[in-house]
Amino acid sequence: METKKHEPLFHIVKRDVLPRKISWGIRALAILASLIVCGIITVAVTGLNPIKVYITIVQGAFGTARKTWVTFQNIAILLMISLALTPAFKMRFWNIGGEGQILMGGLATAACMICLAGKLPNGVILLLMVVSSLVAGGIWGLIPAFCKAKWNTNETLATLMMNYIATQLVACYSIVWEVPKGSGTIGIINQSTNIGWLPQVFGSKYLLSILVAIVLTGAMYIYLNYSKQGYEIAVVGESEATARYVGIKVEKTIIRTVVLSGALCGLVGLILVGGINHTINTTAAGGQGFTAVMVSWLAKFNPITMVFTSFLIVFLSRGAGEISTTMGLNQSFADILTGMILFFIIGSEFFINYKLSFRKKAEKEEA
Repeated sequence: METKKHEPLFHIVKRDVLPRKISWGIRALAILASLIVCGIITVAVTGLNPIKVYITIVQGAFGTARKTWVTFQNIAILLMISLALTPAFKMRFWNIGGEGQILMGGLATAACMICLAGKLPNGVILLLMVVSSLVAGGIWGLIPAFCKAKWNTNETLATLMMNYIATQLVACYSIVWEVPKGSGTIGIINQSTNIGWLPQVFGSKYLLSILVAIVLTGAMYIYLNYSKQGYEIAVVGESEATARYVGIKVEKTIIRTVVLSGALCGLVGLILVGGINHTINTTAAGGQGFTAVMVSWLAKFNPITMVFTSFLIVFLSRGAGEISTTMGLNQSFADILTGMILFFIIGSEFFINYKLSFRKKAEKEEA
């Protein structure tokens, strides 16, 4: 006996590329919807006025001049990490090792500051800090990239494991260089002499990281879109077989790109240790190596768009902290609001890339 096949009521179809105005309109609607839902949850759970909560979020990020500078500095750091990871991601090499590469760049920087202080002029030490941080981060990217290129190992696991090794190396040297002895922490390096401290720009301790982020954004945009190596990255990301067919050396491209990615993460470690914190510990990267994955993905690997996605993540993070401090709410509730907003924004990408195609009425009746 023949059974009648029933067509599904709808199926998911990939969209053609939407115009930029429409795609950003969908994202704006997602943000608006998230604010409405978060407002309802806030009233239901806490009884507070959601408008006041949103004002507090803004004040947490931009309430004072210092808060504004710190917000932009945090945006710059997250943006630089995202830019560093993007070449590898665009090549479909899933570099989850940003945390470790940052730590190794920071560890190399700290080693120069501690071991070379008083032995070389400060200018030479600064130059060695830059070189060593780039090399250390690059090596931490080279190891998993070489294994991937030669033996097709899983780069996600390899780069993730490198994070743990980097963390333990930093923990080890925190004991070797601890100040005071027995504290298990390095403390502020060269606090009395400022040897190895990166110079302030126009007397501001915040501007250096921001300027580096601006330069790196422009350079990465040009590199990915207008250089021969950027073209090779795009082709390898689309299809390794096609890349080989047109004469691109895939293994060389993989190694070169991931080394670049690691070196730029090492540069972030230099800025964190030499320019902002002036110390090194196992949490120096603050989990931003993983957050940057979301920033890069949301921006579709576009360096310019990453400026806005970085701003959004940092703004929500700092605002959420202000909610828990000012309004006496649990930090977990602030994190819930942040998570809800990000959920709506990430979910909007589905409607940008796909649409629901419903079965026609005639086909429905026939079925």
